[in-house]
Amino acid sequence: MFRRIVICLPLTLLLLTVADAQQPKKVPRIGYLSGVDTARESARAEAFRLALRELGYIEGQNIAIEYRYAEGKRDRNFELAAELVRLKVDIIVGPSGSAPIQAAKNATKTIPIVMMSLAADPVQAGFIESLARPGGNVTGVTILSRELGGKRLELLKEAVPKLVRVAVLDVPAAPSTARVKEDILVAARALGVTIRFWEVRETSGFKRIFTALSKQRPEGLYVSPGPLMIANEKQIAAFALENRLPSVYSNNEAVDAGGLMYYGADLAYSYRRAAALVDKILKGAKPADLPVEQPTKFELVINLKTAKQIGLTIPQSVLYRADKVIR
Repeated sequence: MFRRIVICLPLTLLLLTVADAQQPKKVPRIGYLSGVDTARESARAEAFRLALRELGYIEGQNIAIEYRYAEGKRDRNFELAAELVRLKVDIIVGPSGSAPIQAAKNATKTIPIVMMSLAADPVQAGFIESLARPGGNVTGVTILSRELGGKRLELLKEAVPKLVRVAVLDVPAAPSTARVKEDILVAARALGVTIRFWEVRETSGFKRIFTALSKQRPEGLYVSPGPLMIANEKQIAAFALENRLPSVYSNNEAVDAGGLMYYGADLAYSYRRAAALVDKILKGAKPADLPVEQPTKFELVINLKTAKQIGLTIPQSVLYRADKVIR
């Protein structure tokens, strides 16, 4: 009997090992919660997927991504965040604006949340306790969009030396623009530029503002950050182009859509850093212990084709500083 037990034990262990090896490994799932629509998010989502691939995560093989798009409807973020929590995703990524992050934070206190390119101050918005030690379940990457407000106005003035009157499209309810007025006004006074803010709360408000601007005839257009502006970047760029209005933006996709200039964080770099944080969390790190990262790379993008269409000659001193020129 003893000999039979001794003989059977190795066989049993072998069978258990084989059975364990045949068990399918759990594929981690990421909830991708965007404040805009699929078309406007496609480039950002692709950049994030490529960043994950560089780290060895291939969608459909060893990682799954659940995509949800609020399509510019702020309240929709909360429904989608709750849906991702019900799906029991391992991480929620918020790629565009503060609304998805706020919605995710309201929906869960345990699932890790990664800010992918937040324009708002995450401490001021109440998402984290501090940049160095976030606490809670939120970490990620910021892009300092508000802090760069004055620099964007300065670059627009350099591109258009005779610039005097600038219209600023502003979303008053957005945390990312809560203090943008102050920053822009300080820069405007130093540059000898007159600023007028035009507040827009929803997509339907752009038509009214565009009609008024056509009559006011400002000499430049400054577009503040936020999902509402991103969701309407094509019609904003089209308006500026039609009215021969030099424009500067807080998101680089707007320049691809026909806007004149973008200055801000190198977003591709931000997506890679966000993917690196996702990797760390999947390997066991806690968001509370992962410092929120700030951008170290910035880029100036100029659409020279648009400049020609609106009859503007960009000074060579500005073109030399551009990281990318669209011709």
